[in-house]
Amino acid sequence: MAKTKTSNLQNLKQKKSKKSTEHLHISLTKKNYSIIVLGIIVIIIGYILMDQNSVDGFMPTVVAPILLFVGYCVIIPVGILLKDNPSKETADSGDLSFVKEDETGTKPKGNVSSNIKTA
Repeated sequence: MAKTKTSNLQNLKQKKSKKSTEHLHISLTKKNYSIIVLGIIVIIIGYILMDQNSVDGFMPTVVAPILLFVGYCVIIPVGILLKDNPSKETADSGDLSFVKEDETGTKPKGNVSSNIKTA
């Protein structure tokens, strides 16, 4: 009896830990990293432009803050939050790999709905 209670308790703990870590998973791809690196480059350029000694210059007072804002608030968050979705072209290309094989072991050809059963 005590063994079943401890095993049930362990199962509940495992389910809780799986649920809590599932929604926190962030997978970054090569595309994400390249966007983040682009943001860092834009930020570095912004700081280099701001380093000029002119207080009344156009570059340090206008362009540099715009580049820093775009780098910090647009490009890097886009690089972190962007998810790669399968493109629409691959879904419409006629690939029927999602269609199950029938009784003969072959995949049906053409546009076949999985809801329709044939005799």
